[in-house]
Amino acid sequence: MHYSITPSLKEYPEFETYLRQQLQAFNDKHSLPHRQARDAIKHLQLIVTDQEGCWQGGITAQQYWDWLELDVFWLPEELRGQGLGSSLLARIEAMGQEHGARKVLLTTFEFQARTFYERHGYTVVGTVEDYPPGSCYYTMVKKL
Repeated sequence: MHYSITPSLKEYPEFETYLRQQLQAFNDKHSLPHRQARDAIKHLQLIVTDQEGCWQGGITAQQYWDWLELDVFWLPEELRGQGLGSSLLARIEAMGQEHGARKVLLTTFEFQARTFYERHGYTVVGTVEDYPPGSCYYTMVKKL
């Protein structure tokens, strides 16, 4: 059988979906925890809104196995340094614990929030140096 390889700089969302589905099927076949977690993933969010109800920031996370995985955590500059971020982090951790999480996983860049997370008990377990150039990318965990 002959196969061709087609390079592309164009985004094909349906191709990405296809690849993800294939990888999930492989993981489900070879890893019982993946198969069991697929339908048990809980999507957690904390949404910060202003007086008019407009989104200003918040956290999105997923809870599965006994892990809480922080996905996106954002607050605009004017809301930082007032304890709101610490409060949000504590609340999302508590939500995760309510659903069975005993550990938290996240990633952050050197120029983002490494020191913030370290102040809250997170430890660097992996570092990718010079990613992006001149900086580092960290994987961090915390036991709840």
